[in-house]
Amino acid sequence: MSEGVPKIAVVIPAYREAGLIGRTVRGIPPWVHEILVVDDGSDDGTDRATLAVPDPRLRLLRFSKNRGVGAAIAAGYALARRQGADVIVVMAGDAQMDPVDLPHVLAPILEGRADYVKGNRLLHPCAGDMPLLRRLGTQVLGRWTSWATGLSLGDSQCGYTAIAGSLVDRLPLDRLYPRYGYPNDLLSWIALKGGRVVEVPVRPVYAGERSGLRPRHLLVIGSLLIRAAVRRRIAHVSSPAFGWREDRGERWNSTFQERDSPSRGGGGHGGEGLGAAGGDGDACQLVRPLI
Repeated sequence: MSEGVPKIAVVIPAYREAGLIGRTVRGIPPWVHEILVVDDGSDDGTDRATLAVPDPRLRLLRFSKNRGVGAAIAAGYALARRQGADVIVVMAGDAQMDPVDLPHVLAPILEGRADYVKGNRLLHPCAGDMPLLRRLGTQVLGRWTSWATGLSLGDSQCGYTAIAGSLVDRLPLDRLYPRYGYPNDLLSWIALKGGRVVEVPVRPVYAGERSGLRPRHLLVIGSLLIRAAVRRRIAHVSSPAFGWREDRGERWNSTFQERDSPSRGGGGHGGEGLGAAGGDGDACQLVRPLI
């Protein structure tokens, strides 16, 4: 981290959030240095609603077409690091992440105890506010992800996170899975890179909306977790004593990524920006330029 006060940036991936993005941005505490909204090809005026907020910290990166929440976050990471951010927080554009929890999400990194912090909705006293099926699904996916990555996780799917810039620099941002399943793939890479992961309680915020998770997304997540387990095994035995080469795991990963590319469809969000996460050649535009 830089000397003195660490520079903190908040990345907000947003897709069709014209009605809520303004409230999300206005809720960011004044001690955050940079706010970067990544509009993932929205067609509802999310970009205009973002620019309507008079906050000098705010920057807007806009994709010409939908590429995926993972792609949006990866592009946000890359741009935030380019601007010198020491710690990067991710908050969704739908105002479902309580800014009151932000200091708690940042604390393990600022105290030198973690490289990556995940919010855990199941640890919060208001966990009962989560719809029952979503709560059960969260528990199951947390166990699956723990098995595949070797990490101890309770809520693998929570998007309220913070990451140290030094860890971002070690991650292959251009190869992270861009759509549903992105958190699981990212956790796999963090585990392989030796990142220290800590979970903290965060308040679940719901307004009766339906989950976007579909059965096909579970299949994708399952495939990603199988890949994570194999990748972890390859890393474990990748030594001269076993006669393995590390590039074998890398080639297998690339093959999977090509088969599961965003052009084959996926849920909700999809790929690339500023050299991160994608590769279909679509334009991304920094609408409010960096100073």
